[in-house]
Amino acid sequence: MTSQGSAPGRLPGAFMSQGPPSFTEFLSSYSPGLLPGSRELPAGVSAGDQIPHGTTIVAITFPGGVVMAGDRRATAGNVIAQRDIEKVYRADEYSAVAIAGTAGIGLEVVRLFQVELEHYEKMEGRTLSLEGKANRLATMVRGNLGMALQGLVVVPLFAGYDEDQDRGRIFSYDPAGGKYEEQDFYSIGSGSVFAKGALKKLFRAELAEEDAVVASIQALYDAADDDSATGGPDLTRRIFPVVAAVTADGYRRLPDDEVGGLTERVVEGRMRSPGGPSAPLL
Repeated sequence: MTSQGSAPGRLPGAFMSQGPPSFTEFLSSYSPGLLPGSRELPAGVSAGDQIPHGTTIVAITFPGGVVMAGDRRATAGNVIAQRDIEKVYRADEYSAVAIAGTAGIGLEVVRLFQVELEHYEKMEGRTLSLEGKANRLATMVRGNLGMALQGLVVVPLFAGYDEDQDRGRIFSYDPAGGKYEEQDFYSIGSGSVFAKGALKKLFRAELAEEDAVVASIQALYDAADDDSATGGPDLTRRIFPVVAAVTADGYRRLPDDEVGGLTERVVEGRMRSPGGPSAPLL
């Protein structure tokens, strides 16, 4: 890599000097074309149903942490584009991020966000607060506004363990980068209205971590039951939701065997009661 004023085989001067703690700011000044929101659509491309989209994501808090889970289906119009896409990722040691919307740009935003947090920690010698991380993600979503107006919308869900408050917190976003803190639980994606309705009935303030995981799987099952873009458990192919928990011990993605066992119990219960568990009337 060479640039004007740098010798062949040596890094450009921009890489050798003290830069901003934000990797996104550095990239916007050095090579803005690499940012997801700076891409230009190829001529003749209609940004919409032709491009794979991912849904649905749920997050639910429990005492001392938060659980985030996502189904595995990506769709392109009425076609299943991928059956085992991953939508939930480790942002850093104490936070998780997931995406719904245009899958390709969403994955770029996630990777850039991961580098952003790591870059800040290396430059400043400390980590951002959970609120600071949520704000950085809002700025990145806002940077994709031009693409969103062309139909390539990316909406993330961010959650993590707040070390200062000793609890899990959830943040949602709109396509323009607006950030909103959610209470107790939340869901995004095309099946979110059904998943959120399920979580509303299943949530309890005293949920244990495993119970929160089961509630998230139940919510995704309800979303898949009513939304064709949300994938349900695929017992034949052994494809189950991606589930992660974030606590004081850090980020942990639950092993497929553990999620599979809980999912099979959920499916077994649905065989007896297709509508799922009921909440008490009073």
